[in-house]
Amino acid sequence: MLPHKANTNFKIGGYDIPKGSIAHVNVWAIARDLVVWKNPLEFRPERFFEDNVDMKGHDFRLLPFGAGRRVCPGALLGINLATSMLGHLLHHFLWTPPQGVNPEEIDMSENPGLVSYMKSPLEAVAKPRLPTHLYKHIAVNM
Repeated sequence: MLPHKANTNFKIGGYDIPKGSIAHVNVWAIARDLVVWKNPLEFRPERFFEDNVDMKGHDFRLLPFGAGRRVCPGALLGINLATSMLGHLLHHFLWTPPQGVNPEEIDMSENPGLVSYMKSPLEAVAKPRLPTHLYKHIAVNM
């Protein structure tokens, strides 16, 4: 989310914010709030279906595309493209950890910041699911 600059002195949550201050929304902390999320550090993507979380900026528990007047105009396109790409990758490839790597020992921790990066690179081996000759056919001519 974009930083905001205070136009006037104001108070929020017991804090005095002087005019001219730059404020950042701590999306990392929001996404890991124990009051909102049960076991927030546990990888459970299905939690967003169970809790009916709105990713369009109306539900402040999850803000991948911002919120309010400055919500990302490409959010719907981004969601559709990411869903389609993930579907294609899962359909066309069998994904495994590199040889000698135990899946339970993969480090999924992140480096918190304005953008989260993995502490250790996540590596996977993609093996085609279908026979090679099927990948040579193009479904759509461009």
